[in-house]
Amino acid sequence: MGNKIVKKIANLYFAAGLAAIAILALALFLCDRFPVPRVGDDLVLLLCALGVAFLYAAFCLIARLLQRRRMETLLDALAGEIDETMRYAIRNHPLPLCLTDENGVVMLASASFKDIYPAAVLMKTEISQLTGKAPSEFAETESQKPALLTVGERIYRVIPAYLDGDAHKSAALYWIDVTGHEDLKILYANERKCFAHVQVDNYDELMASSPDDKKSLIAAGIEKAIRQWAAKLDASIVRYYSSKYFIVFDYSHYKRVVAEKFSILDEVRAIETDADFPVSLSMGVGVEGKTPQQTDEYAAFALDLALGRGGDQAVVKRGMHVDYYGGTLQAVERRNKGKSRVMAHAIRQLVDQSSKVVVMGHKNPDIDSFAAAVGVARIAINRGKDAFIVINEMNHTLADFYRETSKSGEYSFIGTEAALETIDRNTLLVVVDTHRPSLVEAPALLGKTEKSVVLDHHRKAEEYIENATLNYMEPAASSTSELVAEIMQYMAEKKSISRLEAELLLGGIIVDTNSFSVKTGARTFEAASWLRRNGADTAVVRQYLQSDMEDFRQRAGIISNAEFLSGGIAVSRNEGRHENAQLINAQAADELLDIKGIRASFVIGETSDEVVISARSLGEVNVQTIMERLGGGGHLTTAAAQIKGITADEVALELRKILSELQ
Repeated sequence: MGNKIVKKIANLYFAAGLAAIAILALALFLCDRFPVPRVGDDLVLLLCALGVAFLYAAFCLIARLLQRRRMETLLDALAGEIDETMRYAIRNHPLPLCLTDENGVVMLASASFKDIYPAAVLMKTEISQLTGKAPSEFAETESQKPALLTVGERIYRVIPAYLDGDAHKSAALYWIDVTGHEDLKILYANERKCFAHVQVDNYDELMASSPDDKKSLIAAGIEKAIRQWAAKLDASIVRYYSSKYFIVFDYSHYKRVVAEKFSILDEVRAIETDADFPVSLSMGVGVEGKTPQQTDEYAAFALDLALGRGGDQAVVKRGMHVDYYGGTLQAVERRNKGKSRVMAHAIRQLVDQSSKVVVMGHKNPDIDSFAAAVGVARIAINRGKDAFIVINEMNHTLADFYRETSKSGEYSFIGTEAALETIDRNTLLVVVDTHRPSLVEAPALLGKTEKSVVLDHHRKAEEYIENATLNYMEPAASSTSELVAEIMQYMAEKKSISRLEAELLLGGIIVDTNSFSVKTGARTFEAASWLRRNGADTAVVRQYLQSDMEDFRQRAGIISNAEFLSGGIAVSRNEGRHENAQLINAQAADELLDIKGIRASFVIGETSDEVVISARSLGEVNVQTIMERLGGGGHLTTAAAQIKGITADEVALELRKILSELQ
């Protein structure tokens, strides 16, 4: 239709132009045929041309006015026709659809849209009243998919189309029913398989501690509790060893298990035995693996974490995320002399096969870390190897120990740069009192040698030194000094330890056990007794551990300013910045536990570049899990955290939030 109009207009102007040329030619012909004597020829021609031009201009103007009027009439008719077509198309659109103006008011809607909101008065009704969202909130972004709306039992995905691409202008909103798709997604998610490796802690010790007539009853009670728990999950369960189970269940049941915080841990713990320790489980659960193999790897890794953290807990690995549940029991001492003897033999072989030995502990070393490093260095020296202890900074609490060891001239203390020049592929690297790469004294040394050993008594964390030749991690041990003392007993050396080294190791045990009051087992006293027989003088050790008056005043201020929360929780601050804040906090937290009614204590302080927290408990409160939420770790009764990038006030608020959630 538009092409016809254009053709008519073009033909009209072409005809008018031809007529004007014809009139002008006729005028020229007449002037030449009938000359006017009084007027010059040129003037006559000019007048004729002007007259023709005037007539042509007048014609064009009139024709244009008529054309514009006709076009307006035509466009009005066309717009009305389009508007009516559009209205008809929207009203009868197969999808729920509505048009909104810039204010979000519904102007037009399809019949299927009215089926979604039958009670709504669509005209002059704001879309936000119907959906709870403004039109601009349906806009897609790079990280956000179109909005999902639930109306009754149906789920709709709302796809917007904005005028000029501006979310604040009028819009067309399309409702696409995705109920079936979403139901399928939920069904797929719920039917994903979760794998769980379950192990009974101390099963052999439990059976050995039980009378013969009760062994079968206890084993049956454990078996019954685990199988009944699995039956509630509609799970498949296989017992592949006397104390080990493999369970497969749907993800839909996993949500319930998490909501109940793995109640099976409490159920098994309630089983009565004649042993001096309760029954406990370690569980590793793998979730959301892309393949069954990966899910099983997650479960095996989670079980390894649970065992490395002392047992009596469930660890869930979901991709890169790990969750912890339980862990309310102190790690039960289950080490035996056979294992210590095997470890001693393995370490001796590694030392003999290496050209030299480099030992390092954690950053800002404490007495346990320092003593364990010196003990390992003594093992290497006794085997005829050069030993180097990596220490970059020495806090004043180790000043007396460091002075005495340096005075002996038997130990080589070096920094990170010197260690990097010393270490080679044939060097044995020994890491003591930590297993986390981010906390070692010199992270750059990791991976520089083919042989490495990790000796630690902390519960295993998600971050750990990988590919170590030998891992000796015992959460039940009181300290790394205790582990080193046990190893040295089986080195078969005539004179395996000096008096100074014995006092150092005894000092490490005393500090980490708070003078044998926490995390102290039978093996702890055996190690201390062996050190005492090798010349350790408790009076000398006590002198080494004495604090100065300024430190004592700091501790007194921390204790006097402590705030006592409900549930027997004490929280205090070490005001100001102190380089020895970590040590003072730990000592103050220990002393707060001496107050009657206090079950757990937390002390916050600041060094020059970070916030440090020390946490202690009597065993009823798991301070390790609390510190892990702040980026730290430790044991059930002893834990700590070092935090950078935020203030002590912010840390205090976060700690209170965590404590309130636990209560």
